[in-house]
Amino acid sequence: MLTDVFFERLGASRVAGCLCDDAGISACIADFGSLDHNDIRDLINARWIVNWGRDPSRSSIHVAALMLKARQRGAQVLTISPGGDASIEYSDIMVQIRPGTDRFLAAALIKLLVERGRVQQEIFDTTYNWDLFRELIYNHSVYELSGACGVSEDDMERVFSFYARSDPVATLIGYGIQRHLYGGENVRFINALALVSGHMGQSGGGSYFNISSLRNLNTDWAKGAGDIQRRTFLFPTIGQDILEANDPPIRMIWVNGTNVVNQAPNSLKIADAFAAADFTVVVDAFMTDTAERANLVLPCRLLLEKEDLVGSYLHNFIHYVRPAVKAPSEAKDDCSILSEIGKRLSPPVLLPDTEDCLQASLASPFLETTLDGLKRKGFAEAKRAWIAYEGMVFAHTDGKYRFPMELHTEPVPPTGYPLRLLTLVRKEALHSQILPELHDKIPTVWVANNNSMLQDIDISLDIFIASPLGRLKVELKTLPGLHREALVYRRDDWIRFGGGVNQLIEANLTDMGNCAPFYQQYVRLEN
Repeated sequence: MLTDVFFERLGASRVAGCLCDDAGISACIADFGSLDHNDIRDLINARWIVNWGRDPSRSSIHVAALMLKARQRGAQVLTISPGGDASIEYSDIMVQIRPGTDRFLAAALIKLLVERGRVQQEIFDTTYNWDLFRELIYNHSVYELSGACGVSEDDMERVFSFYARSDPVATLIGYGIQRHLYGGENVRFINALALVSGHMGQSGGGSYFNISSLRNLNTDWAKGAGDIQRRTFLFPTIGQDILEANDPPIRMIWVNGTNVVNQAPNSLKIADAFAAADFTVVVDAFMTDTAERANLVLPCRLLLEKEDLVGSYLHNFIHYVRPAVKAPSEAKDDCSILSEIGKRLSPPVLLPDTEDCLQASLASPFLETTLDGLKRKGFAEAKRAWIAYEGMVFAHTDGKYRFPMELHTEPVPPTGYPLRLLTLVRKEALHSQILPELHDKIPTVWVANNNSMLQDIDISLDIFIASPLGRLKVELKTLPGLHREALVYRRDDWIRFGGGVNQLIEANLTDMGNCAPFYQQYVRLEN
């Protein structure tokens, strides 16, 4: 937060939007009025769990442990996914879906629940716009909706049998669901299904997307007066935004805590934007694809080398981070770096020290601890309701739930690019935090055994994946259970080692939340 404080005082341009989860966050706020879910430990009370696209083996290992515990207590897990993950190890039933079309399956199930009389009428009293939403749903047949998502009639009935239960059903929503053009809409229809089926506001039920990692901390101390006019650029389109800025043009870029050239769409456009600036500073511990394009690299301390507070997107505990190893002498924490620069400016920009920032952050109505107490114990649990929206009372001013009012058709693939590129997370690394010696010589991609493009590929020649932005040399493998329209690439390898799949992904925005629709990109295989 100190970085934001520092540059707000300078009146510098800022970055908004997100590469991660803002489409889903905006969807949940639109539906419920806030971003919340049951305490994650309540998941073990679910009798039935529907997992929409999470890969517990790679990106949700804490949830995976709870899913296994729930199964040991008798719960059954149904996973909906295009494939390409290890969810089968955590699931009793697998349902394959066409990538990016989850909203159509959820809409079909809502219609079936209503038509078959499986909805408690009092649920509608807790909603604001049921009649209009019902009209939207009834403009489409179940046959049309199931065709749009590619889910068979038998699989549709399997999912229906879960949501039609009277005992609690928990809904898990993966981040990948909302990394499509209509990602927010996908999440909103899944939330609507959890509500209409009667499984919100109760133990063992609920819809889990995420919570804010800062929600239990006091962040007011980091807010400025708001009287300085600042330009805002969007993270998903940052390269083009920087290049198009002309009033005035961007002359200096400061990057802290992100490998943006590697992680954001249209990587080479971002590299061009860096090259066009007069001076670029990158604060990082490694010579990443972004750091390589800097005029100056300032080495920073890593998480285990500094003092900090850490919240969670999953649970309501705050943890104290104490240095576990000694940092290299040249490496400084963010506070030290910015404070030293601020002192040299005229007029100076003076920042609070680390201890003051930590103490101010703990001055939260949800916490009953001091910094000294937190240092002794190591963690504190925030005071939050165990059940979100208990009694079906939501956070909108009228207490009522809001249904989505649009159901967009899925855009058709562009001519010559039939495969949906799913750039999924790795198991062995967090984003691009991959040591140079651990990179593969050639990136690997996976397609289904029945992928239509396999017959046109000569495996004795070099193989590439290509989009309108370029192409990458790859090793091609097949993966059982993967949807035939999908191509899986385990993302985050570096451009300078022959990877960097975001070079192929066009910069765009999701339907809500200004998020990056990574999975909307289509590609092809070629020699």
